[in-house]
Amino acid sequence: MNSIVLIGYMGAGKSSVAFSLARECGLTFLDTDARIAALCGMSISDIFKEYGEPYFRDRETRLLKSLKEEGFKGILSTGGGMPLKEENRQLMKDLGTVFYLKAKPSTIAERLSHDTSRPLLAGAKDQAEKEQRIADMLAGREPAYEDAADVVIDTDEQSVQEIVDKILKSS
Repeated sequence: MNSIVLIGYMGAGKSSVAFSLARECGLTFLDTDARIAALCGMSISDIFKEYGEPYFRDRETRLLKSLKEEGFKGILSTGGGMPLKEENRQLMKDLGTVFYLKAKPSTIAERLSHDTSRPLLAGAKDQAEKEQRIADMLAGREPAYEDAADVVIDTDEQSVQEIVDKILKSS
C-alpha cells in the first residue's frame, strides 16, 4: 500500500481520520504539525508568533522533503496550509495518494467552536465571524486543495469510520 496523505482545512477531520486509519491498517501515523512543533520545541501558535507564517511554511516543505528522502510509508496528516505551496503539492503526491477531506465552513466552525489553539482564527469575536473567516480562507485555498488531491471526500455529517472506509475503498 502507498502512503496516504490527508489534506484539508483545519477541522476537516484529518488528524482523527489519520489516527484511525493508521490503527486499522497497522501503519505509522505522522501529524506534520505535531512533528514540526516537536522539532521546534514550541507550539504552532508560538512558531507563528515568534517566527511568522513564512518560516512555518518553509518548515513544512523541509519536513516533506525529509519524509520523501527517508521513504516514509504510512498515514500523513498535514497542516491546513501545506498544499498552498506548489512544491508541497508535488512532494505530497510523491509520498502517496492525496485525499482532500472537504467540509463546509459551517461544519468546520462547529467542530472548532471550543478550540482556541488555531492561530489563523485567533481574535474572532463570535461564531459568525469565525465562520466568515473560514469561508474566506477556504475560498482562497480551494484551488490548491483541488490541485493537490487525487481523491476528494466530503466529511460533512460523516463519522470518522465512514471516512476511513471511503479512503480504504479508494486506495
